[in-house]
Amino acid sequence: MTFLSYLITGISLGSVYAIIALGYTMVYGIAKMLNFAHGDVIMVGAYICFFTMSRLGELFEPGSLGAMVVPPLAGTILAMVVCTVLGVVIERLAYKPLRQATSLAVLITAIGMSYFLQNAAQLLWTSNPKIFSSVVGTGKVELFGGQLGISHVTIVTIVACVVIMIGLTLFTGKTKMGKAMRACSEDKGAAQLMGINVNTTISVTFAIGSALAAIAGVLLCSAYTTLMPTTGSMPGIKAFTAAVFGGIGSIPGALLGGVLLGIIETFAKAYISTQISDAIVFAVLIVVLLVKPAGLLGKIMPEKV
Repeated sequence: MTFLSYLITGISLGSVYAIIALGYTMVYGIAKMLNFAHGDVIMVGAYICFFTMSRLGELFEPGSLGAMVVPPLAGTILAMVVCTVLGVVIERLAYKPLRQATSLAVLITAIGMSYFLQNAAQLLWTSNPKIFSSVVGTGKVELFGGQLGISHVTIVTIVACVVIMIGLTLFTGKTKMGKAMRACSEDKGAAQLMGINVNTTISVTFAIGSALAAIAGVLLCSAYTTLMPTTGSMPGIKAFTAAVFGGIGSIPGALLGGVLLGIIETFAKAYISTQISDAIVFAVLIVVLLVKPAGLLGKIMPEKV
């Protein structure tokens, strides 16, 4: 049962990485930009949810149904709204002027935006760690006569990841905006000639990725119960690793890379060492990229010159 417990924990952690990785992979797939401020959007979403839950929780009697349902739901929705707007603002102010700039200029801008959000969070909310109450409670489901316990956070995280992946797949394949995203991913110039508003399409991509970052931030803090301005930094880096692992630009690749990364990290901590688990994760990434440079589900796209 211990092995199964570690496996479920790894899938849950990997599901969070997958949700975050979607933001990286969608933006890169369409705008060909690496948004390294994405991890800090996770942190902003978690803070918005935390303070919304704290303020609304004061209005309800502790332990009542309203106190258990309304603050977490309202906090999550408000976090998604704020992060959606933040994602669009970041794209318009920081990335849109650099559409034709070099990759190095975009990278430096992304890092600068990341530091700006972290320092702004420290000014607004201080750097002191805060105790984050789980949005789905602290209960668990017991199986096999109590030998295996699965927390509600774990179940909700895995279900949310599956629902989001299915929803995004249907969105990109069936809707007009989704098809516009795919067209921009293939060739922005040709898409614009066919009447697609490239600027709007890229903004919508940033909005969706940022909304998903808010969900990931809430789920991540619900699992670890701690919140601080650097909350999204390491998960953001690992999620980017997951996107590259699965094949950056591929939505199924983000899911596969995230889940595999979570499982590898969990088993490395359990059976090898908690101190070198991160090193093992990145070592596996290096080996995969040496064998398959485009990632597990990625495709190498030759450039015409």
